[in-house]
Amino acid sequence: MRVSTEHVVDTVANAAATPEKEQPYEALGLKADEYAKIREILGRRPTSGELAMYSVMWSEHCSYKSSKKYLRQFGQKVSDEMRERLMVGMGQNAGVVDVGEGWAVTFKVESHNHPSYIEPFQGAATGVGGIVRDIISMGARPVAVMDQLRFGAIDHPDTARVVHGVVSGISSYGNCLGLPNIGGETVFDSVYQANPLVNALAVGVMRHEDIRLANATGAGNKVVLFGARTGGDGIGGASILASDSFSDGGPTKRPAVQVGDPFAEKVLIECCMELYRNDLVEAIQDLGAAGISCATSELAANGGSGMRVELTNVLLRDPSLTAEEILMSESQERMMAIVSPAKLDAFLDVVRKWEVETSVLGEVTGDGRLVITWDGETIVDVDPSTVAVDGPVYDRPVAYPTWIDALRDDSASALPRPTDPAALKDQFAKLVASPNLADTSWITNQYDYYVLGNTALSFPDDAGMIRVDEESGLGFAIATDANGRYCQLDPYRGAQLALAEAYRNVAVTGATPAAVTDCLNFGSPENPEVMWQFSQAVEGLSDACLELGVPVTGGNVSFYNQTGDTPIHPTPVVGVLGIMEDVSRRVPSGWQDPGQNIYLLGVTATELGGSAWADVVHGHLGGLPPAVDLDAEKRLAGLLRAANDEWLISSAHDLSEGGLAQALAECVMRFGVGARVWLTELMERDGVDAATALFSESTGRVLVSVPREDDVKFRGLCAGRQYPVLRIGVTDTVPNLEVQDQFTFSVAELRQLSTSTLPAHFGATVAEPVV
Repeated sequence: MRVSTEHVVDTVANAAATPEKEQPYEALGLKADEYAKIREILGRRPTSGELAMYSVMWSEHCSYKSSKKYLRQFGQKVSDEMRERLMVGMGQNAGVVDVGEGWAVTFKVESHNHPSYIEPFQGAATGVGGIVRDIISMGARPVAVMDQLRFGAIDHPDTARVVHGVVSGISSYGNCLGLPNIGGETVFDSVYQANPLVNALAVGVMRHEDIRLANATGAGNKVVLFGARTGGDGIGGASILASDSFSDGGPTKRPAVQVGDPFAEKVLIECCMELYRNDLVEAIQDLGAAGISCATSELAANGGSGMRVELTNVLLRDPSLTAEEILMSESQERMMAIVSPAKLDAFLDVVRKWEVETSVLGEVTGDGRLVITWDGETIVDVDPSTVAVDGPVYDRPVAYPTWIDALRDDSASALPRPTDPAALKDQFAKLVASPNLADTSWITNQYDYYVLGNTALSFPDDAGMIRVDEESGLGFAIATDANGRYCQLDPYRGAQLALAEAYRNVAVTGATPAAVTDCLNFGSPENPEVMWQFSQAVEGLSDACLELGVPVTGGNVSFYNQTGDTPIHPTPVVGVLGIMEDVSRRVPSGWQDPGQNIYLLGVTATELGGSAWADVVHGHLGGLPPAVDLDAEKRLAGLLRAANDEWLISSAHDLSEGGLAQALAECVMRFGVGARVWLTELMERDGVDAATALFSESTGRVLVSVPREDDVKFRGLCAGRQYPVLRIGVTDTVPNLEVQDQFTFSVAELRQLSTSTLPAHFGATVAEPVV
């Protein structure tokens, strides 16, 4: 279907003949020097089609032009240990990790932040759809999704609009796909008020031999577009919406938000799986950001080949679209395949069976050029590498923030800490009921987390876990974490703390941490202080990955997360994947049986900077975040794995936001089993007061419950591995949390505090079905 004949197509011949023609490059998100560079590359002015392609592919969102310089560290700081299980690293649609027994897992997290503020439902829904297509394109069957959400203040008038839309979008799309949502995060903070973060993660599994790479090779192979028709939604999403900050006037970029159809994507998944099974495709690339511009240029550049495409063959939802709009459209549920001519008929038989619309656009060539024609006339003739690979690389100005020293000097250690039991109890209750620590069932009950029947762990455990192989029980665990408050105080350490927490959350389930994906959410790269934050975070994360021996397999950078001149807190979201040899050996996060000993692994220091306690009780952000000891984290993970191998622990729960107080509350609420806890020995050993013992967020700490008959073995294991351990309580038949000499809560009281916060602002929680 063709566009309106009223549109005059700008051909390469016309561009060469009219060098003086003014072009709207600034409106497409290009700077004057970038436009000049394009003219230099081509030796003429670009056609309007070429200008459209360069504008989206050279955007911040697609080209990483401000971040490339720093992201190279992830590929440079690599050890043999990190290479051991890495099958596909950065540069493809998603990384792939060998999990054993011939199985591989692919996973990735990406952002869909700006669209989710403008159109929360579709913004979040298409974020899920896009990341799932990245997983499909690797040859894998998607098996789970997760989400990492940051909203504005919970009581702000606009927050409910965004929350309702985003959560509905995620649940609608994921549930319709039949994919379990097995974990994530939800944070409320006024710094995200006009710039929420919606990061979506997807995971897929495949056999080693089924891995596919997005490379177009083989002259004569056909280029085939299949899936939904191309419409006007999402035009300029990558270049105009995702690569610019919001103005103070609020959302004005509504047409750039994509519209999703999860049922079309579900059919697309099954269609792709059959194509893979029958070996009918050489490569597949999803059409996400930058649409056809991205798919054609990346496939051709990655394959070191060329490609010739006839754009009038694209099937359209809107016949009025111009050639440039077709190239830039980010309509969802579309894939591009490279198909051998000998297999084309069989390919078409499969897509017809699934009733997926398909059009053959052209073929792979060997001349190293990407040529796109419109009705036979050439409208694009470029070296695809100049579009997809060799875009601008900026060395942005970096400046140490003028405000950060004063922020760090305002130490949380100076905040008054209560000594009176009644005051301690009051502050404990405030933390449990605070928006960022409260029960998130209002959100998670809208997700299906047991569909497909392979979910071994999910909300509210520390990590999600999925079984990969029914016979052996092989599986994986995955957790994501970030703390923007820590990163505001120290982005280097804050990024490492995010990794350490996700690593620990995987380790407490009994899994072995193996690989990392990240989504780096920051303000404008044109702000030198933001670039300092970014450079520090990437350096911190890459250093920590090297020390822990876990490679970064891929991820996403999201800049321009700010409104006006006010950036969000730097928020690097880190996802850690762990391998679980047998999911039946998984370790839950709460106590299930009375009469067991409760041990605290690790040491508590006076580390309250950036803590939930400082925020909730004092409205304070200042000082330094907790120290991170990566060697200790690695030894702790090994200890937990050994303890689980010997069946010595019946539960394990990491200590992070809210410290020991929050961990105790969550452990008793998990299964309703009470506990008697004492702080005296902890206070004496570590030299801390009761408030610090409860609310400090020192790292490298985990609560475990140990059956009494295994007590001696467990203590011996900790001693042998030289990891600090202290018995601080026992699980109890009485459904209370008693902190001796301080206060007591019933489990019912704690649940009331925890479960009432979100419904008070957003309405009743969806009830779980009664079996």
